[in-house]
Amino acid sequence: MNHHKKKNLTILLLLILFFLIINYNTFDNSLKNFLISQSKQTAFVERVIDGDTVVSNGTSIRLLGINTPERGEFLYEEAKTFLEDLILNKQVTLEFVGKRQDKYFRTLAYIQSGNENINVKMIENGFANPYFYSGKDKYSQSIEKAWEACITKKINLCQPSQHPCSSCININPNLITNTCNFACDINNWTIKGEGRAKFVFNGTLYIRESREFDLDLTNSEGNLYLRDEEGGLIEYGKI
Repeated sequence: MNHHKKKNLTILLLLILFFLIINYNTFDNSLKNFLISQSKQTAFVERVIDGDTVVSNGTSIRLLGINTPERGEFLYEEAKTFLEDLILNKQVTLEFVGKRQDKYFRTLAYIQSGNENINVKMIENGFANPYFYSGKDKYSQSIEKAWEACITKKINLCQPSQHPCSSCININPNLITNTCNFACDINNWTIKGEGRAKFVFNGTLYIRESREFDLDLTNSEGNLYLRDEEGGLIEYGKI
């Protein structure tokens, strides 16, 4: 093959490679845009069920990454009202990350309103605790930072207990221990995982006494939240 033919072949190969790159980039961008469109959608919030569940077009939407108080629990109404003030009767963006539905067939999503992540905002303001139902995702770090900010502000669910035993009660897996030098009334104290699972204590925990509790931590990262009878936070974290 002479020099002229080699040169023409090289140019031809370069042109083919160039068009392949252009077409790949076009395809790659189209694929990315398609995936983004499938992971987000707009919704109109027509009803707020509680602090972590809303309804849009007849579909229940469960906010990912958080858990708020159940009916009858400390700050239930306040959490619901706070969420209503943020997004009720408003157009929002749903972002789907990981699993699309929970075991109750509710749609799982992060909710964006303007430039705000509503899930994170619920944590920051002390109306929810972290709850990684489907495992951790792209927003988990923001959720955890929001909880630490809430603890620093000591507001709502992050308000520390004023109970005289709050500094000398310890919890280990399935065990609560009184290390105080006096007996502690723990009637109606509660310990919860990240989700709904809850154990209610009763009676008195005497000096150096330990007592077992049973708590289902399925679909939880293992965090526990111990509260006094008024909802004050005594201890939290992975135990």
